Amino acid sequence: MLYTVNEVAKLSGTTIKTLYHYQKIGLLMPEVVTENGYRYYGENELKRLQQILFYRELDFPLDSVKAALDHEPDRLRCLGEQQAMLKARQLRLERILLTLEETIQHERKRINMSTDNMFDGLNEDEWKQAFTQQNKHLQEAYDFQLDTENLDVASMNEKAAEATAFMKSMAAALKNNKSIEDEAVVSAIENHLAFLQKDHPIDARAFAEQSRFFLLDEFHRAMLEEQQTGLSYYICIAAENYASK
Repeated sequence: MLYTVNEVAKLSGTTIKTLYHYQKIGLLMPEVVTENGYRYYGENELKRLQQILFYRELDFPLDSVKAALDHEPDRLRCLGEQQAMLKARQLRLERILLTLEETIQHERKRINMSTDNMFDGLNEDEWKQAFTQQNKHLQEAYDFQLDTENLDVASMNEKAAEATAFMKSMAAALKNNKSIEDEAVVSAIENHLAFLQKDHPIDARAFAEQSRFFLLDEFHRAMLEEQQTGLSYYICIAAENYASK
């Protein structure tokens, strides 16, 4: 099936101008360009666009996006790389959540929280430090370099808090021996996907592929297993089960 420029723009949440620009720089070429100049995109182009948007969500400049996709044409590996980069935004989730919980406790007790503690987990320099560690891994494993010069700290903290809540709910479900069919597990995945979809297109299948990468990649599997033994496997099979519906 082929899609017009208008259809692709609506499906992806981008603009026609953006798609034309992507074509101009060789980032995303239409499958067919007719003699009268009409452009049509196929399924492969839509998949590539999805990966482009994932990289843009990670603040990759367009030249780096093109280099990344041209360097690694395998879709699953690219998704895994993107998931690895997103993990950089989760390195300090526990501290952020603890800061929030501590703030709530202070508010309930009507005690002023110290200014030193009030912004734990929200500092731009600390985010950059977290990215430094992740950059080392990405450079060694995938030959990529993240741009950390223009960080949207507020947005990153919001996403980090949501990701923390998701991981905690899945870890609790695993600890309580809940089936992947359990309503709480399904609801957690649905809510997590809904949050992710606010910023970029991602469907249940893509999320399942990312979760599979978590399980297979030693570095990221270890990060999940530190939270709860078996969590990487549990999230993977739960995501794949959800995507199969």
